[in-house]
Amino acid sequence: MKISLKAIPHISSRVAIDLNKSGVVTMTKGLEAVAHEAEKILTQNVKQEMALEEKAGDICDENEEEIEFQFVDERQLFFMIKKKLAPEFGVILNYEERYSDISHKILDELYEEDLIHFEVTENRIKNIIYSAITSFIADASEMDDAVMEKIRSYKKRYIPGTDEFDILYEKIYREELIKRGMEK
Repeated sequence: MKISLKAIPHISSRVAIDLNKSGVVTMTKGLEAVAHEAEKILTQNVKQEMALEEKAGDICDENEEEIEFQFVDERQLFFMIKKKLAPEFGVILNYEERYSDISHKILDELYEEDLIHFEVTENRIKNIIYSAITSFIADASEMDDAVMEKIRSYKKRYIPGTDEFDILYEKIYREELIKRGMEK
């Protein structure tokens, strides 16, 4: 599953919390510093994919007449273009490999910035980070359903896309994160 910019602060917090709970990592500058570094790396990765998708979209737009004339499935063509350009943009399309790569980058940055100390193998720490990312993504869909159900249960109707809806959604989403121990 794809990571959204909106989810990054929550994933970053989850990484910091899970590292802290692991008992194998000592944080030298606290949870916030660890979460901040994870957030920088995740944001950079998501923005790289956004740039890739924008370029693929531009190519599709430039060739719109030819695509229509040839009766080409535009979604399939978009993905093929994205796949071809991915190495140029430094994007790994396989999510399992991608999250493993991101986990390694986060570990490297935390170590280089002297934000964590550990006495176990790097692979064990990378696995904690990887697990935090992937389990958050798996839980996100379930949390979204719970938030939407709660919003629908209110007497007042909230319209998705409005500022009022977005504020309420974020508030309930944060409560759900705290309830599940995924955020402090």
